[in-house]
Amino acid sequence: MADSNITKNALASSLKLLMTQKPFSKINVNDICEGCGMNRKSFYYHFKDKYDLVNWIFYTEFVSSIHLEQYDNGWLLLEDICRYFYSEKEFYRCAFAIKGQNSFQDYFFEVIKPLIPLFLSDSIVNGEDQKFFLDFLCDGFVSALVRWLSVENETTAEEFVGHLKKILLIFAREVFQELGDDASAIDTEN
Repeated sequence: MADSNITKNALASSLKLLMTQKPFSKINVNDICEGCGMNRKSFYYHFKDKYDLVNWIFYTEFVSSIHLEQYDNGWLLLEDICRYFYSEKEFYRCAFAIKGQNSFQDYFFEVIKPLIPLFLSDSIVNGEDQKFFLDFLCDGFVSALVRWLSVENETTAEEFVGHLKKILLIFAREVFQELGDDASAIDTEN
């Protein structure tokens, strides 16, 4: 087990370094293996392809280390997610740029989507519109996250999540003001 992790981590380090030097699309398994002195057989023993390695990096470095019970609310989890991405900004800027089948963005979407209901009221996550609501919230968060990572700025993870909170509150306030008394007539159960 320890040798397996040493090998996987060596491959991961090699890929991370390569992604600072050239686009992901130009990196092949041979490049990754040469970067850490491994052979292709070792790579394929542990990973299906280079996309699988990118996903493994995220899972190993972040997902496996979170304990949902430690979070009082979803905002704290979002801050931790954003702090992690910010600390590995160059790598994830490149990872989110991967398009097409097996993209990291699709993988991240699938990882985060089941977490959202844990922090929302049942009226939002139950009912026939559940898939739409979850997709909408995930799409919005992922899009904002990718934009935040892709531009050079000094906005911290805490400030970024604060901006997300603020825009949602402003938007909610505007909707309620616009709807007035009609807001209470909206059927949130279905």
